[in-house]
Amino acid sequence: MFNIPNLFTSFNLLLGALSIILSLSGRIDLAPFAIFGGLICDFLDGFLARKLNQQGELGKQLDSLADMVTFGLAPGVMMMVTIIASIYMEFPVFEGSFQSYVHHELLNWQNAIFYGVPNMMDASIMYLPFVALFIPFMSMFRLAKFNIDTRQSEKFIGVPTPMNTFFFCFFPLGLAQGFDIWKMGNELYNVIFDPYVMTAWIIPMSILLVAEIPLISLKFKHFHWTGNEFRYIFLISCGILIPALMVWSIPLIVFLYLILSLTENFIHKQKQHEV
Repeated sequence: MFNIPNLFTSFNLLLGALSIILSLSGRIDLAPFAIFGGLICDFLDGFLARKLNQQGELGKQLDSLADMVTFGLAPGVMMMVTIIASIYMEFPVFEGSFQSYVHHELLNWQNAIFYGVPNMMDASIMYLPFVALFIPFMSMFRLAKFNIDTRQSEKFIGVPTPMNTFFFCFFPLGLAQGFDIWKMGNELYNVIFDPYVMTAWIIPMSILLVAEIPLISLKFKHFHWTGNEFRYIFLISCGILIPALMVWSIPLIVFLYLILSLTENFIHKQKQHEV
C-alpha cells in the first residue's frame, strides 16, 4: 500500500489541498505553484510505478482520487476566487498589493453572499463565481470515464484534467503579474481578465474533458521520431514558448496541444482511408 509510487500520489493530493487553502486565503498568486507541484508528482507516480513494476488497481484508484482534488476541486476553487478578484469595483479607493486586494475582495464577497452585509459586492454578479464549480463537476466524470475506458491506453479521449487545470492556472498568474497594468484600466487586460470572459472559458474547457476527441498522450513507447512526431513537436514548442513568454505561454501551449492532436487525428484518418 505505502510504496513509493503511492506516496507520490499522496503528495499530489496534499499539494492539491494546499492549493485550495492558498486560494481560499486569497493567495491565488501561489495556488498555481502547488498545482504545478502536483503535476510533477502525478507524472512521477506513474513513471515510478512502471519502472519499479508496482502498477496495480489500488494505485489506479488512488491516482484518480488525488487527481480529483488537485486537477478538479483545486482549479475550481482557484478560478472561483480569481473571478471574485476580477470584479474590480473598488480600485478608486484601494491602495495595496495584489495579495491584499484579493483578500479584501474575497472578504467582501463572503460578507455579501453569506452574511448579507451590504457592500460593493452586493449585486447579482456575486453569484457568477459559482460557475467555476463546473470544473470539478466535469472533472469527476472525466476521471471516472478514464478509469473504465480501455481506449485510452495510447491516446486520451477528451482533454486530460491536468491539461485543463494547467490552462486555468494562467488566469490567476496573469492577473497577479499584470496587476498594476490591469488596475490602471489597460484594455487588453480588461478583456482577458473580465469576470464574464473568464467564466465563459470555464464552460467549453470543462465540456472538452468528456468530449469524444482523441488527443495526444505524452507516454512514449519508444523514442524514435517516427510515430512520435507530434509529441516531439509539442515538447520542442513548449521548450521555446515557456522561457520566451513565461505565464503567457500557458494558453498557447494548451491551444497548441489541441491543434496538434486534431491534426494528428486527421492525418491518421486520411491514412486509414488510403489503405
